[in-house]
Amino acid sequence: MTNTTHLPAGPHTRLTIISAASALGAPHPGSAAAAQYLRSNGLSERLSNAGIHAEWSDAVRPTQPPAHMEGTEDMAARLEACAAFARRLADRLAVLDPDAFPLILGGDHAIAAGTWRGIGRRADGAPGLIWIDAHLDSHTAESTHSGNIHGMPLAALLGEGDRSLVGIPGPRLDPARVCVIGARAWEAEEHERLTQLGVRIFDMNEIRERGLPAVFCDALTIVRGSGSQPGFGLSLDVDALDPLAVPAVTCPAPEGIDPQALADVLLTLRTCGDFIAMEITEYRPDLDTDGRSGDWVAEIACAALGPGSYWLREKERHFGASNYAPLPVVFHRGEGVWLWDVEGRRYLDMMSAYSAVSFGHGHPRLLRALEDQARRLALTSRAFSNDRLPLLLERMCGLFGFERALPVNTGLEAVETALKAARKWAYTVKGVAADKAEIIACDGNFHGRSIAIVGLSASEQYRDGFGPFPPGLRRIPFGDSAALEAAITPETAAFLVEPIQGEGGIIVPPAGYLARCAEICRRHRVLLIADEVQTGLGRTGRLLACDHDGVRPDGLILGKALGGGLLPVSAFLADREVMDVFHPGDHGSTFGGNPLGAAVALEVLALLAEGSPWKRADQLGERLRSRLEAAKLPSVREIRGRGLLIGIAIDPNIASAASVAETLLARGIATRDTTGNVIRLAPPLIIDEATLDDSADTVIDTLAALGG
Repeated sequence: MTNTTHLPAGPHTRLTIISAASALGAPHPGSAAAAQYLRSNGLSERLSNAGIHAEWSDAVRPTQPPAHMEGTEDMAARLEACAAFARRLADRLAVLDPDAFPLILGGDHAIAAGTWRGIGRRADGAPGLIWIDAHLDSHTAESTHSGNIHGMPLAALLGEGDRSLVGIPGPRLDPARVCVIGARAWEAEEHERLTQLGVRIFDMNEIRERGLPAVFCDALTIVRGSGSQPGFGLSLDVDALDPLAVPAVTCPAPEGIDPQALADVLLTLRTCGDFIAMEITEYRPDLDTDGRSGDWVAEIACAALGPGSYWLREKERHFGASNYAPLPVVFHRGEGVWLWDVEGRRYLDMMSAYSAVSFGHGHPRLLRALEDQARRLALTSRAFSNDRLPLLLERMCGLFGFERALPVNTGLEAVETALKAARKWAYTVKGVAADKAEIIACDGNFHGRSIAIVGLSASEQYRDGFGPFPPGLRRIPFGDSAALEAAITPETAAFLVEPIQGEGGIIVPPAGYLARCAEICRRHRVLLIADEVQTGLGRTGRLLACDHDGVRPDGLILGKALGGGLLPVSAFLADREVMDVFHPGDHGSTFGGNPLGAAVALEVLALLAEGSPWKRADQLGERLRSRLEAAKLPSVREIRGRGLLIGIAIDPNIASAASVAETLLARGIATRDTTGNVIRLAPPLIIDEATLDDSADTVIDTLAALGG
C-alpha cells in the first residue's frame, strides 16, 4: 500500500467560514440568507477545487429576529438589536482556532461592526482594513439622512457614532491603516469626517484614472503599516461591483468596479502572510435569478484565498512525474493575449501554447460554441453519429481542398493516423511488399513523442530508453531536396515533413524546397505528408505554411489551433485514394470527432474564413522581424521565421535561451526556449500593433542588456 505524503497547507488553505445571517441594519432581509445560499450552491466545492479546505462554523443569527427592522420606528431599539448581534459575532471570532483563516459571509454590512472588533481581539490589536464599497458607511445617528444602520459600521469601527455600535468590545481601527476603495455614493458629512480622521478614500474617479492595480497596491501599503503591527483584513460590500455584472445587491450604485478586475487584484493577497481575515456582505440571493452574482462572490473568494505559486509548484513537483520543467510561474487566468498568474501579475502570451491559442484566450465566439454544445451534447463516441461532426468534416475538406478528413484529438494522434494511412496505402495501392514500407522524415523534426514517432526523431533525449523502435523509419537533412531524392526507394511510402520546424528551432527551409519535394514525391509515387500542427491555420502569414511554396500535400496534419485553445482537436486530411484504405475497426478514438470538439473547431474555421487572420499575421510578423533586425543586437546570431512564428537564435557564448526566457518572464513576457538556443515569439494572431511594439521593446532591451 502506498502512503500519500501531504505537503503543508498554503497560507489561506484552511478556512473557517462563518455565516453572519443578519440583515438587521438593511432595508431588506434578503442578504441574511446569503451564506446558506452560497453553501447549498457549491461554494465549498469551488473552494476545494481551488486548493482551499473550508470548514463551516455554526451560523451566527439574531436571537429574536423581529419583523424587518427598517420599518421599526424606534431607532434606539434597532441600533441595540444590530449591536447585540455584532457583539455575538465578535465573541465568536475572538475565540476562533488560531490556525484557521476566518471568512465571514454576511448579511448586511452592519455586521462589520462586530467582525473587525472580534478580529482585533483575536490579533491582539486593531487590524488594518481595506474597505471595498460603493458607499462610505460612515453615517452616525445624527448625520445620516437615510437612517440605514448598515451605513454606519465603518464610522463605528473608528469610534464614531452611536454608543451601542461603538461600544462593541475590541480595539478601534487606526484610521491611518484604513482605506476605502470604489466609493461613488456618499453623503457630504461622511466624506468630510473620514477625511478629517485620516482615512484614505480611493473613489471610482481615481480608479478609472490610475487603474485598480495601482490603487490596490497603494491600499496594501496603507493597511500594512510599519510591519510590526497586527495584520490586515478586507471587507467587501458586493455593491462596490458594477451592477450590470453583479446586480444582486441591497443598494446598487452605477458604474462600479469590474468584478473580474477585482478578482485579478485580489490574487495579490495570496502572497500576504499578514492577511488575517476576509468579509463579504450585501449579496442578495433573492435577486440572483441567473446565479451570476453568486458566481462572482465565489470567484472573488477563491481569488483572494487560494494557494500561491510556491505551494502549487511544490504540489506539482511532489506528486507529478518529472517529464516537464516549467518556468517558475503558475498561471491562473487568460484573456485575449494576456495571462495572469496566481499572484495577479500579468504577462503577454508570446507562446500561444505552441500555436494552439491563435485566437487568444477566452475568445467569446469560441466560448459560446463550447458552452452551447456542452449543454446540448458533449460525447457519444463514434459508435453513433452526431450532428456536429458531419458539418466539421465538410467545412475542413472545403477549406483545405481535400476529399476526406479523419478527426482525432491530439497532434500526436493525427501524426500516428497519417503514418498508418501511409503504410496501408503503400501495401494496398502502391504495391509495397508486406511489412517493408518506409517512412522518411527530417533531422530536427518534432512530430510528437509516441514510440513510433520518437523512432523518427534525431533527439537522443527523445529516444533514450524507449527502444526498440518500429522498423522502416528513416531521416534525411531538412531543407535538402536532393537528400530526399537519394533516400527514396521502391519501398518508400511517405515523406513526413514540417514546412517550418517549430521545436527544431523555427527553421525555415530554402525557398522552393517544399515545391521541389512535392515534385520528387509525385515522380516516385511517394506521399508528401505535411505536419502543420504548429504552422497551420494562419500563423505563418498564409492559411497553411505549405501555401508559401504553392504546395498541396497528399496528406495534411492539423491540430492545436483547430481546437481554439479550448480542447484538443486534430485531424488528418487526404483524398480518397489515401483515406479509403481505412475500413471500420482499422483506426479510431472514443473522443475523436466528439460533438463538443467539433462545435469548437467549426467556429475556429468560421473565424478563419471570415477574417483571414493570416494577412495580419504576415504584416505583424514582418513588423516584428524588422524591429528585431534593426536593433542589431550583438547577442543575436539570427532572426528567422514567418508570420507570427519567429525564432531569435541567441549566441550561446553570451547567454542561454533558457535564461533569456526566465528574464523575459520576470519582465512580463511568457515564452520559452527551443532547440538551438532559440527564443520563440509566437503571440496569438489577435495581438494589436501597439502591444506587439511594446513586446518588441522589452525583448530588445532584454537582449541588449546581455552585451556581446
